[in-house]
Amino acid sequence: MSDFKTLKSGRKQRSFVPQTAQTVSADSPTVADAIMEAPTEPQRTEDTAASQAKTLETVSYEGLFSVIPQSLEIKESTETGRSLYSTTIFKPGDILFSVKPHVAALSISHLDRYCSSCFGEGDSSSLKRCTGCKTVMYCSPVSPAFIGYYHDHRFEIAGPLFGVFSEHVYQFSERTDPGQGDSLNLWSKPNLLWSMIECQQRDWSLHKNECTALQQWFKAASAERSDGQEVRPPSDAIRCLGRILWKRQKLGASHTWSKEFDNMQSHRSSLSKDAGSFNSEVHTHLAHGVVGYLGLTSPEQLEPYGIHSAADLVDLVSRFTTNTFTVTTPTLSPLGACVAPSVALINHSCDPNAVIVFPRAESKDVEPLLQVIALKHIQPGEEILTSYIDTTLPRELRQQSLKETYHFTCRCPVCAPVPGAPVDMREAMWCPKKCGGLCVLPTEQDSFTRCAKCGAVVKDTDAVLDALRIGQEALEKAERVQDSDPKKALQLTENLGQILISAGLVPGAHPLLALTRLQTSLLISKLSSAADPDVDMEVEEVFSPQVQQDVGAGQTPASVAAEAQKEKQNALDDAIRAATRAKTGLSQVLVYGHPVRGVAAAELGKLLAVDEPAPPQPNLDVNDNLNAPMPPPNSPAYPPRGPKRLKLALEVLVEAWKELVVGDAIVGVEKELGVWREG
Repeated sequence: MSDFKTLKSGRKQRSFVPQTAQTVSADSPTVADAIMEAPTEPQRTEDTAASQAKTLETVSYEGLFSVIPQSLEIKESTETGRSLYSTTIFKPGDILFSVKPHVAALSISHLDRYCSSCFGEGDSSSLKRCTGCKTVMYCSPVSPAFIGYYHDHRFEIAGPLFGVFSEHVYQFSERTDPGQGDSLNLWSKPNLLWSMIECQQRDWSLHKNECTALQQWFKAASAERSDGQEVRPPSDAIRCLGRILWKRQKLGASHTWSKEFDNMQSHRSSLSKDAGSFNSEVHTHLAHGVVGYLGLTSPEQLEPYGIHSAADLVDLVSRFTTNTFTVTTPTLSPLGACVAPSVALINHSCDPNAVIVFPRAESKDVEPLLQVIALKHIQPGEEILTSYIDTTLPRELRQQSLKETYHFTCRCPVCAPVPGAPVDMREAMWCPKKCGGLCVLPTEQDSFTRCAKCGAVVKDTDAVLDALRIGQEALEKAERVQDSDPKKALQLTENLGQILISAGLVPGAHPLLALTRLQTSLLISKLSSAADPDVDMEVEEVFSPQVQQDVGAGQTPASVAAEAQKEKQNALDDAIRAATRAKTGLSQVLVYGHPVRGVAAAELGKLLAVDEPAPPQPNLDVNDNLNAPMPPPNSPAYPPRGPKRLKLALEVLVEAWKELVVGDAIVGVEKELGVWREG
């Protein structure tokens, strides 16, 4: 499962809950009471499959999890609970299985740019807003009134769509759209009609209730807010929970869909008994939020949805928060949240042999499609393991994240290495004697460290500890201000990155890698903004104050333009250097074929393929010899110029393509490679 902690902490600050939703009867058991009264859950660990071999039992869930193929089976261990195991051989890149999530919801920031049914990206010409709630968008310009009529009479009016004649169709073709008032001739344009109704019709069974709930939400929020600020929709978590409850209400608790959801792990008994703890506050916030979103005033009114007590409501929220996946684009940008109980059976490892991706399928009716892809060779009887969190983090932060969100301690080979295991690159620095060996980063508890290769002792560990401390502080601050003050965030990542490099950290060590990845993202955004002629405010970020003043200081327009192009060239080169460091760091800590590695390589390749704003003159001997050694990334000659840069771009894009094929996350690299195929 993807890390849900970031989304939860953001929702806590951003999502608005109408005050009426928090009014609970004095006689009703509260969410906090349910948490306090829950029995304590025994400590759980995530161990390797080998350590569980004697306690494994095959589990059969008759009628449930039918999407799981025969090449996989569910087994249960007293140590780690249920998980999926292979019954055949898989090689890297194989699809273990594919599934459409039970429910999914876009995050607030993506509601205007993606279809809420198929999660396909679009614009104002391809996406149309629902005319009822005026919040969600679809690949469909039809009103809810027409969709409702179509849903109720779909068998009567489906004739011309599939070549089946029906006497009822002609009658309806003379009607008008109840929501728009426009005449609809279904006989003349059946294919157009089908494209209009496809996504919204597919989502209507859930959006019918959601549409009303959103309208009521905005009405209640607008009445209570007096600050004049824009009212935002509920978070993706609350909207996803709403969809779960509406579907449970429609299908009933005995339906397979509901049983699969109820079979997911709840950690109500593991929640902190402290009502003021972060986890308890998140659960209470989401519980009250969904009650208010459904237009209710107390948890007792959730009876029709199969929720019979405050404890049931906490279980619902707990199952959601600990089993939710972050829906992403093929380039791994977060889009929203989804629930897939069959995939949630997979256990965690910080050294996974499989990965979860969301490739775009050809058919919209299966989108958003979730796939589990093998990253390593998997043998029969071997456990399928994915990572729930960002595995580029050091052990302490990984354990903290897993404990807070998933309530277990990981004992995978990365978290509990055997004696003599190689130094973990996430927590490594170079040998002070420059022998090429590695040292474990010092900590406040144990500052003594030496090279694992030559035995040289790191003397000035205080300086390393200071660099690590201020580097972590800078990372946290840069992440907070990256949207509000990207210039400040970029300055922090650049300055502290250099300090950490000087302290001897390897590219994959934390927090250097995290700072480098954020720096790369900010530099790419800066380049994109500078390339947009309509964004005048970004000129100051690309052109230095001196260049801007030169226009009025007697310099010719040509010389000023040349200086401007030179600054753009420097900005592009800076982005390439940062992307190179990020790619190098990710290659040190992630297995070959991991989509994050492949996407980083693709970003670097595309940057190298960008036309240089100030290309070298033809008569200059700048990397003219394509067979000469490529300058190392840490040399002043990097990145190369002219033809040599294009050669490197091709090499990196081919490398990215090979990795992305393994992770089944091709992200437009083939289009870039087409430049060379076509000459």
